[in-house]
Amino acid sequence: MPWIDACATDDIDEEDLIRFDHDGRTFALYRSHNDEYFCTDGLCTHEHVHLENGLVQEYEIECPKHNATFDYRTGEALRAPACVNLNTYPAKVDGGRVWIEI
Repeated sequence: MPWIDACATDDIDEEDLIRFDHDGRTFALYRSHNDEYFCTDGLCTHEHVHLENGLVQEYEIECPKHNATFDYRTGEALRAPACVNLNTYPAKVDGGRVWIEI
C-alpha cells in the first residue's frame, strides 16, 4: 500500500488530532504526549460523527457527540455507545512530515 503525505509534524499539537481527507475517506491523525503519531478512521463507529472535535488525552479519543471512547493506538472501542473498533493505519515521520499507509 502507498504511503501518503498527510501533514507536517507541527500541524498537530501535542495530545491533539487533526482531520485528514484522502480519496473520499476521512482519517484522524494523532500526536501523543510523547511525540508519537497515530492514525485511525476519522469517523466514530457509533454514528459516524467526525472525531476531529473530540477530546484527546492519554492515548484516547472521545467522540464529541455521544462520548464513545477509543484507544487511538489500537482503535479499540473502550466505552459505550461504541462497540465497533476504529480501523488503524501505520504512521511514520520522515523529514518533518507525517506519512500514513492506507
